[in-house]
Amino acid sequence: MEALRSARLRSEIEIDPTRPPQRLAPYAYAVEAAVVDGEDDLADGRLVLLHDPDGHEAWKGTFRLVTLVRAELEPEMAADPLLPEVCWSWLTGALEARGLAYGEASGTVTMAGSHYFGGLADRRPATQIEIRASWTPREGLGGVPDTGAHLAAWCDLLCQIAGLPPAPAEPGAGPTGTVTGAGVVSLPQRRGPQQP
Repeated sequence: MEALRSARLRSEIEIDPTRPPQRLAPYAYAVEAAVVDGEDDLADGRLVLLHDPDGHEAWKGTFRLVTLVRAELEPEMAADPLLPEVCWSWLTGALEARGLAYGEASGTVTMAGSHYFGGLADRRPATQIEIRASWTPREGLGGVPDTGAHLAAWCDLLCQIAGLPPAPAEPGAGPTGTVTGAGVVSLPQRRGPQQP
């Protein structure tokens, strides 16, 4: 938990602790985050760290990370039939770019479209993408995973789905502080704020 609280994140990320689910594991800690540009939230999500000291057969470990990430897309992006696979690769790519070992990854990528009628008819159609996923972080020294690095990778995913370019690596950063741009495809920059 301390590593989650003290992780250094990109300036576009606003993050706060939130109430974790109560029945998934004996111990849980959760954060909510948003990628912010001025007054606009470009993407948001929730990351939950679960811990069961007795282990969990489905997790194949004693820790589990569970996430929900959401962002609005341009309607033409939603028409791409490969978008769900690309979005899933953003999650696994974010973990791998930081050199993180993990297993038992599973999840869904969902796209939902909204068309407005009546008093809302002047709004443009909107499409939202949602990634729900979980994975087992590999435990390091002392039987504890590098939760700070997993949080940083999750924030990389949030920024990528928000359409931000990858952050430059900090001077002297090691594998867990390096984000490579190889093979990374970001969403195009978002259009301006929506008119109500």
